[in-house]
Amino acid sequence: MNEPQVPSVVVSTDGPYLVTGPVTVEYQVICTDGTGASWTWKRGAEIPTGKRFSLCRCGRSGTKPFCDDSHLEAGFDGTETASRAPHAAQARVIEGPDLTMRDVYALCAHGRFCDGHGDAWSAVEGSDQDDARAIALHEVSHCPAGRLVLERAGVEVEPELEPTIAVIEDPAAGISGGLWLRGGIPVTSEDGTPYPVRNRMALCRCGESKNKPFCDGTHAVVTFADEALASYDATPDGADTVAPPA
Repeated sequence: MNEPQVPSVVVSTDGPYLVTGPVTVEYQVICTDGTGASWTWKRGAEIPTGKRFSLCRCGRSGTKPFCDDSHLEAGFDGTETASRAPHAAQARVIEGPDLTMRDVYALCAHGRFCDGHGDAWSAVEGSDQDDARAIALHEVSHCPAGRLVLERAGVEVEPELEPTIAVIEDPAAGISGGLWLRGGIPVTSEDGTPYPVRNRMALCRCGESKNKPFCDGTHAVVTFADEALASYDATPDGADTVAPPA
């Protein structure tokens, strides 16, 4: 049987994410600047996988980020509640002189990049100014969940991201985040319905999101932390893994 050449993720019923296809899985760490604001990403260790594997969705696995069937004993309820509508159909729109921003609050993954140096909303409204425009492009492109999306003249302005599944660690906040799907990896619901493909998406892995399968930041409320968190700090390494678009 031919192996799939494009990575994909399928949400299983009350179980894990079923991943197929060649894709890099690695840790990505939220780094802070001198003011303590979330500002850059650094790459952590790569996680060896096969071409087919299962990632924990319930938050209880003893082999995170992989599934160990703990969801069965826990009676995990993984019912999907997220909208299947395109991002643009869900979004509040903020108009600016150069940039327009779409905002879907339900997708907020608590990365805190959006208000590091003045908030992204104000920056978009002042995007005819070079400094404000640069802040908007930086803050929005670093948002892992794609809650915020920029447009210019009706065309999305997105960072270039290779297809990767990143396990988010947030040492500054003392928590572990969701699964960051980078580069347009498709996600299919348990009922076979595909979610709209987006360049940046964050899937819940604490098991507590109210917007499953997507992360809604609840991991910060329940202080979800995996064993890998202790291996990382929030100090940047000078090699940001996201390059903001122009």
